[in-house]
Amino acid sequence: MGNNMPFQFSKNTNCLFLLALTNFFLLFSCSGSNNTEDGTVTAPSNLMVSATVAGATAQNPNGDGSGTVNFNISATNASSYKILLGNGETKELTNGSFTYTYTTAGTNTYVIYVSAYNSGQFVSSTVSVTVFVGSVLVWSDEFNANGAPDSSKWGYDLGAGGWGNNESQYYTKRPENIIVQDGLLKIKTLKESFSGSNYTSARILTKDKFSFKYGRVEIRAKLALGAGTWSALWMLGSNLSTAGWPACGEIDMMEHVGNDLNKIHGTLHSTGRSGNSPDSGNLLISNAATEFHVYSIDWSAKSIKFYVDSQLFYTFVNSASFPFNQKFFLIINCAMGGNFGGAIDPNFVASTFEVDYIRVYN
Repeated sequence: MGNNMPFQFSKNTNCLFLLALTNFFLLFSCSGSNNTEDGTVTAPSNLMVSATVAGATAQNPNGDGSGTVNFNISATNASSYKILLGNGETKELTNGSFTYTYTTAGTNTYVIYVSAYNSGQFVSSTVSVTVFVGSVLVWSDEFNANGAPDSSKWGYDLGAGGWGNNESQYYTKRPENIIVQDGLLKIKTLKESFSGSNYTSARILTKDKFSFKYGRVEIRAKLALGAGTWSALWMLGSNLSTAGWPACGEIDMMEHVGNDLNKIHGTLHSTGRSGNSPDSGNLLISNAATEFHVYSIDWSAKSIKFYVDSQLFYTFVNSASFPFNQKFFLIINCAMGGNFGGAIDPNFVASTFEVDYIRVYN
């Protein structure tokens, strides 16, 4: 969410930050130089930085909502530039004129740090820019067409075991287990003998069809009921096939197990912080399996915030050291038992996990 308060440092913090910033720029100083006749490097000078927000007017001083900012950077004797864009992203350029689009919705102020280099010599400066980004729907499924889930948006994971979670269900794509009906996606978990498993269910995902980096995700759902059920709305990094898990990162927007009725979990997994992850929060709500609730996250380079019905219940502080700064794809499923789902009620027969819609905003 946006923060309109001005960027401030205490005196001591400012000194420490400037020292760290100097070390950062020295570490990443670029090759290439403008030398004097005796071979010494000429330090850059006269660093000028301007940032113009697209569509800024007297009525809308922070722009037209596109988030686009035009930067112009110049310095005498500079061969390259490094720009920290204030949102966790960095640019390295030889040409100081470029356009960048911020995507975090709302009105946010960014402090831009710029350094101009000539070999090991550099000069630095800062500029602040306040940008308004309108919230735009970039992808959704309203589940309004009866039948199988939209194949242009969803694929299936098929098979047993839960891929390391010791789950008891076999995932299928049969209409008995998954169907769009009456404006709802319905994942039906059944007790039945199927291909060596004692239960069936379904798991769909947008891998290779839709992925995104940062934004707001909203899902309105009514969760499965019964001891052993494990309803989940989650995401994996799009580099799963090359990086593997948990290096690709996992964002569990909502998990609920029937053995702990009405407790909603929001969790993140990454290298060294997976499995019984310390990066987790939870919220006790009412009627998770009998009424619809809106589960959502706000995801940026700075944080990932988890909500139920607009109530914030967990904030994760994001940074470049975590894998949550790349594209992710969406997954919806209901498992049975396993490492998190726990013991299954021997009298369990069937339960349905229903999703009204899923919407992704910039």
